[in-house]
Amino acid sequence: MVIIKGLSKRYVTNDADILALSEIDLTVGEGEFVSLLGPSGCGKSTLLKIVAGLLPATGGRIEIHGAAVTAPGPERAVVFQEYALFPWMTVEENVEFGLEARGVPAAERRRISAQLLDVVGLSDFIKKFPHHLSGGMKQRVSIARALAVDPQILLMDEPFGALDAQTRSVMQEELLRIWRLYRKTVIFVTHSIDESIYLSDRIVLMTARPGRIKAIIDVADERPRDLTTPAMAQLQRQVRSILSEEINRAAALEQADLVAAE
Repeated sequence: MVIIKGLSKRYVTNDADILALSEIDLTVGEGEFVSLLGPSGCGKSTLLKIVAGLLPATGGRIEIHGAAVTAPGPERAVVFQEYALFPWMTVEENVEFGLEARGVPAAERRRISAQLLDVVGLSDFIKKFPHHLSGGMKQRVSIARALAVDPQILLMDEPFGALDAQTRSVMQEELLRIWRLYRKTVIFVTHSIDESIYLSDRIVLMTARPGRIKAIIDVADERPRDLTTPAMAQLQRQVRSILSEEINRAAALEQADLVAAE
């Protein structure tokens, strides 16, 4: 279980003092799929990186199974929008990287990577290098690499944001299949209302900067979900209505920042 209490993040430089996140309170249950949704600049990715231990919080705390988060840990793995694969390594070597860093014997590394690459449908590409792969295939490798270290929590920062619409749809299906198989806790950052509804157990809607939690919406429908049904269409309208004011606020903040910089 992930517990976030009173979390804030402030960036202070010689030129600016920006409160990015303010008083975030959120609990994510074991095996739950939760999406963070909000306007650009609301702090979604910042929040995810703090949970990952990649950024320090300014205030508040995060606990995972009762232990405070102060740094990266083996119970968490991150999948970024940029694939972050090592170009000089094969697909197999990329998946095994975290295992090798932890001292896992070579034979066990091979077994784990082979199993996961089969799960993500890349068994025929284990000796290929990243430049041989499509965007969707690269992201499958990233997901397999994250799963290889057997984390309890999968943190995903807009992992499909750079993909075309068709590949994105395929990858959403793949992610749900993998989630059903392994039942990891997933915290997923997205800009897409449809994606958040299609994937999530709960959607956390955030305000424009400073990012706060404006609403949390349960998505009760069974998967797979048909977004064209009246119930799903109503949920889309509900989420869009809640976010519309914050999107306008974010645009006004961006305009004010541009004026101040002139």
